[in-house]
Amino acid sequence: MSSTIEIVATILFVLAIIHTFSVPVFAKLAHKGGPHAGIWHLMSEVEAVFGIWAAVLLVFMAITSGVDSAVSYMDSRNFTEPLFVCVIMVIAGSRPILEMVKSIVRTIAKKVPVHTEVATFFITLSLVPLLGSFITEPAAMTLAALMLREAFFSRTRSLRLKYLVIGVLFVNISIGGVLTSYAAPPVLMVAQTFGWDSTYMATHFGWRSVIAVFINASLATFACYRDIIDNASKRKVYTTAEQERPPVPFIFMLIHSLFLLGVVVFAHHVAVFIGLLMLFIGFCSAYSKHQDPLMIKEGLMVGFFLAGLIILGGLQKWWLQDILAGLSPMALYWGTTILTAVTDNAALTYLGSLVDGTSDMWRYMLVAGAVTGGGLTVIANAPNPAGFSILRTSFPEEAISPKSLILGALIPTLIAAILFLIPV
Repeated sequence: MSSTIEIVATILFVLAIIHTFSVPVFAKLAHKGGPHAGIWHLMSEVEAVFGIWAAVLLVFMAITSGVDSAVSYMDSRNFTEPLFVCVIMVIAGSRPILEMVKSIVRTIAKKVPVHTEVATFFITLSLVPLLGSFITEPAAMTLAALMLREAFFSRTRSLRLKYLVIGVLFVNISIGGVLTSYAAPPVLMVAQTFGWDSTYMATHFGWRSVIAVFINASLATFACYRDIIDNASKRKVYTTAEQERPPVPFIFMLIHSLFLLGVVVFAHHVAVFIGLLMLFIGFCSAYSKHQDPLMIKEGLMVGFFLAGLIILGGLQKWWLQDILAGLSPMALYWGTTILTAVTDNAALTYLGSLVDGTSDMWRYMLVAGAVTGGGLTVIANAPNPAGFSILRTSFPEEAISPKSLILGALIPTLIAAILFLIPV
């Protein structure tokens, strides 16, 4: 039996989803100016959507049940993931880390017997997402999005290709983190409960993921090939300007890598990785000539988005769990893939892990569906808001159309779906 608070939370959750799909409308209103342009701009910030509606829920709880009840509910939520994503964005997006990864990618690209820019594009859409299985998906998303923004999104004029590439990126990040048991949020939520270690993930999910990632990246590279070649000269001009800056010394790349490693290792210990962030900011301030502005605002906004999703999503168990429990493995797979588009995939797998008496096949289909649908919308997978925040400036009016994103992610999602349906 659902309570009034749960029903109100579900209504607000639906309104937040509708708001997410309406962001381009608010962006157009904001660009028209007028006395309320600031409010429209706030409403067009997709990273603020779930935080705004979560605040409405908390105010409702405080009025109807008392402030102590609202505070108690907040205390019952686990905000480790939003904080972690915020911290990992700041560190992974720093200039020394980005330059180090770009250098590695360029070195590999030069050894591939195709145009270097084409090879770099392919590697960024394939190997970098797979790297997310080791440095976590949010870190891989941050690196891949920054590299693609510089090398592709800021160069091409084709809106159709932009949506295709961002769709492939989101899908590949979602499925690219399943080679291990700790890097993908939907896997992390159930790994201990289901008894899955990294060996299990690599043998049951990993090889399927690798094949799907490479197929998706190949299709995107083929579709964008002519555009990449045509813009290669512009890329060279940009590179020349960039090289006028002093190169980042290797020692700074190493130190930043150690900070990144420390945050990944202590991903479940908020006090530790927040402390590392404070030390990191201090270190960057001391050697600012080797830094670009840190992505602190972007990280905070993405963390705010995920925190709002946790607050609203925490009261959806009353209807979601019953739906999941009543599905056969095959129906569960497609149902989870679709449901992931309108709710966080980690929340879905967590709720599924609470269902008693499930089979190994049922559990596999639950997680496979969750990661398969993780690229369809900005709310489907925890790293997506990070990519959205980085890439949205490359789109008209700084707004990414949810409908166009779904269309861009549809083919890579279907390819991943086929691979994960290969008999276990």
